[in-house]
Amino acid sequence: MILLYGADTANVIKEEIESMKKSLNGYTPTLGIVRIGANPADLSYEKGAIKKMESLSLNTKVFEFDESISSDEFLDEFKKINADKNIDGILLFRPLPKHIDEKKVIDALDEKKDLDGISYKNIAKIFAGEKEGFAPCTAKAVMKIIESNNIELEGKNVVVVGRSMVIGKPVAMMALSKNATVTICHSKTKNLKEVCKNADVLIVAVGRAKMINEEYIGDNAIVIDVGINFVDGKLCGDVDLSNVVNAAMATPVPKGVGAVTTSVLAEHLVIAAKNKS
Repeated sequence: MILLYGADTANVIKEEIESMKKSLNGYTPTLGIVRIGANPADLSYEKGAIKKMESLSLNTKVFEFDESISSDEFLDEFKKINADKNIDGILLFRPLPKHIDEKKVIDALDEKKDLDGISYKNIAKIFAGEKEGFAPCTAKAVMKIIESNNIELEGKNVVVVGRSMVIGKPVAMMALSKNATVTICHSKTKNLKEVCKNADVLIVAVGRAKMINEEYIGDNAIVIDVGINFVDGKLCGDVDLSNVVNAAMATPVPKGVGAVTTSVLAEHLVIAAKNKS
């Protein structure tokens, strides 16, 4: 089995970014990271995003708000960030606290600055099969790994386990746009093992540690593990890779899809700045 490490794809994206930056004529794009509170997972991703931007000579500005902020106050502050001409793209950490009206915040987000594809206009573009607009970074990272490893999807059976708007649904639409035959599975899917075993490409984003083993995977299948779980303090995916011997290729966790996500975020930032100029 060949392991598909994210670093290889990230290097391909880096070259694409450096090429695009030449058209900015020395202008340095700025990412605005908007966060309420200090969720450890958000802080971890933020740290990785800042490190990635620095490595590509891109700017980052963090807007941190206390969890006690009211919905109206946050909306006002968010609108200011959204209108700031010095901020080229925005990463908003979600879910927002329950007392914040998330729909109003998303409605206020300029789709041209929506780097993680959460605005309704960007979501609609994905489902319409349009290439313009921004897809969720993690879903796009999955497709980047598939493309950079010359994995052909046309005519193939692609099974997606998970139906969230962050990964499952958008990545299914993106695979469909590549002329794959796509099946979306979820907690109510009957005969899940059999459905998964029929996949040429299995994309797993269910959020259950080591749920998928060799019983779910057909011979010579390609397995993309998007899961992020912690077991006994150690990071692991949704696929029990130690018990998968029949797959042709698979992404590890860590060092797989997650290693590509911040690169996609950086690419989206440069595209946003390029479209603005």
